[in-house]
Amino acid sequence: MITSAVEPADLIVGGDWVITMDERRTMIRDGGVAVRGGRIVDTGPLEVVRQRWATEGAAEEIGGAGSVVIPGLVNAHQHLTGDRLARSTIPDSIGSIEAIFEWAVPLHAAHGPDDDELSATCALVEAVGNGITFTVEAGTVGHPERVLAAYDAVGVGGTLGTWGSDTSGLPWSGSVTDVLARQREVIELTASHERVRGWITLVGHDLMSDELIVAASDLARAEGTNLTFHLSPSDADGGAYAARSGLRPVVHLDRIGALGPHVLIAHGVHLDDVELDVLLRDEVALAYCPWAYLRLGQGVTSAGRHAEFLGRGGRLALGCDAENAGDAVDILRVAALAAGLARDMHPGADQFGAHTALELATIDGARAIGMGDEIGSLEVGKRADIVVLDATGAASTPGAPDPVLGLIWGSDGRAVTDVVASGRIVVADRCCLTVDVAELRQHAEAAHVRLLHDAGLAPRPVWPVLEGRE
Repeated sequence: MITSAVEPADLIVGGDWVITMDERRTMIRDGGVAVRGGRIVDTGPLEVVRQRWATEGAAEEIGGAGSVVIPGLVNAHQHLTGDRLARSTIPDSIGSIEAIFEWAVPLHAAHGPDDDELSATCALVEAVGNGITFTVEAGTVGHPERVLAAYDAVGVGGTLGTWGSDTSGLPWSGSVTDVLARQREVIELTASHERVRGWITLVGHDLMSDELIVAASDLARAEGTNLTFHLSPSDADGGAYAARSGLRPVVHLDRIGALGPHVLIAHGVHLDDVELDVLLRDEVALAYCPWAYLRLGQGVTSAGRHAEFLGRGGRLALGCDAENAGDAVDILRVAALAAGLARDMHPGADQFGAHTALELATIDGARAIGMGDEIGSLEVGKRADIVVLDATGAASTPGAPDPVLGLIWGSDGRAVTDVVASGRIVVADRCCLTVDVAELRQHAEAAHVRLLHDAGLAPRPVWPVLEGRE
């Protein structure tokens, strides 16, 4: 808090509860957050914040009675292209390898520049409507400049990458030189962007040579950015690396010098004791996407060690993954599942409940991706990414004495009413203000039909359909 204002705020956000996620995890009853110039300039009791910052009523105000205010949510792993324009289309009766390589990859390959921008816009609109203001793009983008345009259209922050593989059979595969050149182009594209950071992104798994992963890791270090790739969502990667090097994947990558605090590994479901020790020692972060592993049947309930990783001091964040692997872009939904799995898989895991889940969705997720000084909490000086949730509906009645329990166990992204991203109101009264959603839907429906045709895919409902229209 501060004691006086030199200029009026641009915006004041108020609520019955303001959950700051600061170091003390302060929650303010009848609280307020003042915003000016895209940054948080004050937090405290709402009436006090108004007195300091709403000079002659100059500041716009949102939220208020019946609202809960939290920091913008962090999605640490999201495929913004490919699956989106065929969301919830891939059958759940097939294995994960078939779902990825016979469905998702052909969809990606069919995407042109317009499709990438349309897909990313759809995903980011859904995300921000569910309170997500920062998204880590998973590294399967063919036309990064068009996905950056989607970020700009929606008005949120995130990271941006591009396809990175030197193994044949994937979109945009190429030589190590070609892959690194495309990665450098993304870094240059985002160099001066205020909200979007370029990351080095590889597909991962066993679809990258040792030469490529080492060079990519070195490039990330040299550019002062992060590296992310997929690893061990199923047990297939373990077998592939054992055949190649005689070592488990994480151990092999450590021995060739590819790991470090700049690395975010997506998934890490199937890890042995030594691999877990290596990740902790090297301060590698994990993006945990539990809905994806359940949707694809990848064994998280029997093999997942994410709660243990976190309990031993590991850097963990939450992700939604893809619209055919988890499907909904809703981090609050993911947070509840992560907490439930931890408590069920590790009876007596009292330390991992709703409060830990909200930390992973906000400040601890931000720290895991190297953004803890900028986002993840409502503190003076940080980016004004703020989410307002409705606490007046039947689902919230009566109000929970501890709002975090109600937020995680009794709510999800559908409770979000207003979202501020970098100080700008981008969602108001549950409506996106930055994108014409009706027009977006028309374009997406047309692209959906065309892309399935171009990818050679013909999904059908499982149950018989009686047509109601001629």
